[in-house]
Amino acid sequence: MIPDLRSASRRNLLLGAGAGLLLAGCGPKDKPKADDKPPPAASKIDTIEKAVAGPWRLPADRARDVWRHPVETLTFWGLQPGMTVVEFWPGAGWYTDILAPFLDATKGKLYVANLEPTDPQVAEVVEAYKRKLSDNRKVYGDVEVTAFGPTSGPVAPAGSADMVLFLRNLHNWMAAGIADKAFKDAFAALKPGGVLGVVEHRGVPGAVQDPLAADGYVQQDYAVQLAKEAGFLLVAESEINANPKDDRKHPFGVWTLPPTRLSAPRGQPPQEGFDHSKYDAIGESDRMTLKLVKPK
Repeated sequence: MIPDLRSASRRNLLLGAGAGLLLAGCGPKDKPKADDKPPPAASKIDTIEKAVAGPWRLPADRARDVWRHPVETLTFWGLQPGMTVVEFWPGAGWYTDILAPFLDATKGKLYVANLEPTDPQVAEVVEAYKRKLSDNRKVYGDVEVTAFGPTSGPVAPAGSADMVLFLRNLHNWMAAGIADKAFKDAFAALKPGGVLGVVEHRGVPGAVQDPLAADGYVQQDYAVQLAKEAGFLLVAESEINANPKDDRKHPFGVWTLPPTRLSAPRGQPPQEGFDHSKYDAIGESDRMTLKLVKPK
């Protein structure tokens, strides 16, 4: 059984994860140029490839496709037109920019289980995300924003989702003591036979797992065990998002690497003169990519 941590600092850990989510989840946000082409009609965004190529995606986000492999990853999980999908903790919306237009164009549905807004700083993050969607409804369609956190309710109607996605957030939920709840909430939202897709920073195989994942890395076996305890079955794993250059030996955890590029412990001012070159040469983290299903 995976231990369930009940520490007094749980709430602070959750808020810390929430406050840094925009930086940790996405690279620098370039403003669209005035001469950018208008987005295509929704009816044309009928493949994952077209959604990934969408001109509404910011240059800094597109630059990360080489590390995040959105077409290959979503294809591996089996994303299809017309599906109902739940995305947990979207950050600034890196994957939302792909999922929402595709699902809207193919008559599907996207639920986004964002941070539970129990703190003003976290509420501000959630409101910024909602504004992003409402300001360009022609591209994103009708995305339904729900919540996931320590006291949140269902992330989507029970048994309604074809797919749920955990996109590099499991370490945050471990730090906050709500990883088990994330898997249970995902299980409840999925239809029998529905898919849970997981991408997560992968720890050194065979090492002892820190239950709080303080360095941002999670053992693949540990992640699978968490999923199995919630009732999921592992059906496939992929090296799509692997990076063999990542030795996990970084002074400020996974956040030393791009795109976050910390030069001091989280929450502290940047260290002047810090040499990023070694870590920039590694690139983004080594990641597991898992496909799990809710049994029929």
